[in-house]
Amino acid sequence: MEKPSLDNLPDKGKQKPLLGFTIVELLTVIGILILLTAVSAPAFRTFQKESDLTNTAESIINVLRYARNKTLASEESSQWGVWLSTSTIPQEYILFKGENYTLRDSSYDKVHKISQKVEIYAINLAGGKSEVVFNRILGTTDYYGNISLRLTSDVSKTKQAIIEQSGKIIFKEDSPPTDENLLKDSRHVHFDYGRQIDTATEILTLTFSYNSSTVTKDIIIIDNLRSNNIYWEGDIDVNGDLQKIKIHTHRLNDVSLGTEFCVHRDRRYNDKALTIEINGDGSGDLIQ
Repeated sequence: MEKPSLDNLPDKGKQKPLLGFTIVELLTVIGILILLTAVSAPAFRTFQKESDLTNTAESIINVLRYARNKTLASEESSQWGVWLSTSTIPQEYILFKGENYTLRDSSYDKVHKISQKVEIYAINLAGGKSEVVFNRILGTTDYYGNISLRLTSDVSKTKQAIIEQSGKIIFKEDSPPTDENLLKDSRHVHFDYGRQIDTATEILTLTFSYNSSTVTKDIIIIDNLRSNNIYWEGDIDVNGDLQKIKIHTHRLNDVSLGTEFCVHRDRRYNDKALTIEINGDGSGDLIQ
């Protein structure tokens, strides 16, 4: 019988080559990772600090907007504002209820602490104030100006919150050209009103002004209700010029949201200054 050739037998005695990294390759990869970490770490730390600055500026702006919204909604039948402190450690800003910080109701205070990586280095508000308080009904403010922040470790990194007299609040770098001195087209205005309106007894009064003279028009609310909302539309002759006005509400005396008014005043026909008052509110005009 012919013996099997050794060449045809399974090659059990030979080892297959191992797949993997050598020590040199592994050390090379680790070295590259260490180098990349060393290069990127400062950039990451800078990014983190700048994020702290941006987040702080955005937080202040959001609280200012929140105070304005609460004022527009007449929450607690009050104005709301924000007071900023640069003398405390850490610095802080406080949402408060009241016509100013000194006379506020401190039980409503909500204190926000500022990261010690960030500082308020300048407060430039009208009247030299350290607070911003918004006016009811219109949401405007008498304490307009700007609030400037920077990184404590790099004073070249800054952010600025701008408060316009109209009540608009924005970042400086995001600010569009201001329209403060432009004629506003108020043909269609919505605004919230927080006080409960006695629809059985209250009256809306429209006052048109021209050449030191006025023309008034009373709107009895009970006579102008439609589907549980106020609705009135009409033309008023003011010194020979018809003023076309429509006033209505999208919601009326909602328990949680209050009333939302809408005023249509077509500027193609209306050229007289208009003030609207509601006689049940002694705080002032409803809208101008």
